[in-house]
Amino acid sequence: MDKSLVYFTVDLAIMDGKFEQFERVAQEMIAGTRKEEGALAYEWFLSADRKRCLLLETYKDASAVLAHCSGPVVQGLVAKMLEASTITSFEVYGDPGPEAAKILAGVGAKISPLWHGLRC
Repeated sequence: MDKSLVYFTVDLAIMDGKFEQFERVAQEMIAGTRKEEGALAYEWFLSADRKRCLLLETYKDASAVLAHCSGPVVQGLVAKMLEASTITSFEVYGDPGPEAAKILAGVGAKISPLWHGLRC
């Protein structure tokens, strides 16, 4: 089991009439995250009614999490995303490191360190 991996789940409620704006910002966020070393997965799941979106993120380690949290996607685009949606839940699984943990807790993320695990 690789204990250095860090996962995010972000549940977003898309505001009425704001789906097109939400989609544009999501595409910008995907393009930006694609350039980040250590970002292993950045997957968006949309409900059939386009009112809810679940974002699943996977990072190689705490350094990759800090790079993401302090980089242009989070610093420049999250505010735009929040003009079209609200965060209903934000969970972090694994150890994001002390600097990133402070940033994440500041936006309401609940952090759960790995306790036990098996990766097959």
